[in-house]
Amino acid sequence: MFPSSFVDRWSRSIKTRRHEQLHDFPNYHLSNPEELVTTSNPQSITVGSGVSIYKQTLLPAILTAHHEVILVTCFWAESDTLRALHETLHELAKHRRETIASNADSSALPRLRIRIGFSSRSFFQKIFHPWSRDGHAYRPSAWAKLGLPPDDVLKAARIDLSVKSLFFLPFSVMHPKFVIVDRERAFMPSCNISWEVWFEGCVEFTGPAVEQLLRFYASVWDGNVRQVADWDDSRTRDAQSIPPIEPTRNEPDSACQKRLLDPTPTPTMILPSSHHVNPSFRYIPFLGRLTSPATPLNAALLDLFASAQTQIDIITPNLTCRAVVDALLASLARGVNVRIRTSRNMMLIEQLVTACTTTEWTIRSLINRYEALTASWTSRAFDMEAQRQRPGRLEIYYYRPATKSPDEPVVSHLKMTLVDREYLMLGSGNLDRASWYTSQELGILLHVPGFEHDIWSAVLNTRMDVRYRPE
Repeated sequence: MFPSSFVDRWSRSIKTRRHEQLHDFPNYHLSNPEELVTTSNPQSITVGSGVSIYKQTLLPAILTAHHEVILVTCFWAESDTLRALHETLHELAKHRRETIASNADSSALPRLRIRIGFSSRSFFQKIFHPWSRDGHAYRPSAWAKLGLPPDDVLKAARIDLSVKSLFFLPFSVMHPKFVIVDRERAFMPSCNISWEVWFEGCVEFTGPAVEQLLRFYASVWDGNVRQVADWDDSRTRDAQSIPPIEPTRNEPDSACQKRLLDPTPTPTMILPSSHHVNPSFRYIPFLGRLTSPATPLNAALLDLFASAQTQIDIITPNLTCRAVVDALLASLARGVNVRIRTSRNMMLIEQLVTACTTTEWTIRSLINRYEALTASWTSRAFDMEAQRQRPGRLEIYYYRPATKSPDEPVVSHLKMTLVDREYLMLGSGNLDRASWYTSQELGILLHVPGFEHDIWSAVLNTRMDVRYRPE
């Protein structure tokens, strides 16, 4: 179980600002935030480029589906990843058609529902997107333009496909990314279906947390989805008797690694963070809102920073959120070591538009404030009456590609926070203003005391330039 002290503080921080979240999307947690606390059985963690994670982990899982696939991503673009998804759906349809043809009873093969949701496809798609929370449902005639197989191919295989998009002007993308297969296996990657060759990560899990993820999906993407599966056990047994599809073996990229985890029940939270229409935005940065929205994800991270005892380890694409910087400085002042690994010059225009600052400017400010903190401690180090805590150590690194190979990730897009090697946060949320204030996000928090499976470090250790490391 999560320590009760952590859950109590986190729940209290949400409840005390409940009035601010009444119109959040989603807001199913408001009546009882503790319901977000559950367990999962972690299966694996994979790191590598986005296309390698899809080819090595997500698409093979989709090929095993018998009843339902839910795939939600943020960006949707013509890419190797989209082509690989197209091929996977074609292969799945072909296999099912062959099974139907070999069976006298065509209805013996249960219908397979595939639900796809995304937020951003193009500039004009966002400009003309309906503002309704119902979003935009794509007709089958549009699937070819989306890079998906035609409706007749899928219907012949008893595959029921639906595609939907959600976006809210000016900046509110639906940033979560996840895949649910037959409501039994779930994956939360950091990567999109897009062309960027970025360093990404993905966690796979089973258990009760899958139901929590489905609850999030139902609250945002499909209010008609049933929490209880509507397929019967006999059909499940029939489906499982179908010979499995052997996935295509793909060569992993240079940064791809996978680690199997101990699948024992692990305390888990599935943490939503609602989109907001850029709350309290100011074009003069120092007049901007300092208090971030009290979403379950934001509240959990701030509480983890405030309660950290020894070490905070962060990997984030960008760092432009003032609330995060203030919290990290407070941790440093208490003697907690902080390591930040981020990307240089990633999506600069987006940083300037959504935060009126950049990661480098934010880091420069953080370093200046940290050095002022250490200088103040040094000047009082011999004051026996002060008895002040020595500040923790701050280290900051920028991602650097190891080679110029086409499959080498050019920036790091992984989102990871590890506190005291006890609390591991993964998911879609960056530590930038966009993620904390405007876009919808989703995180998974695992309570894993003594965590030693940070396989991203083996890859990143050879791909980091020092930005700041005191001697």
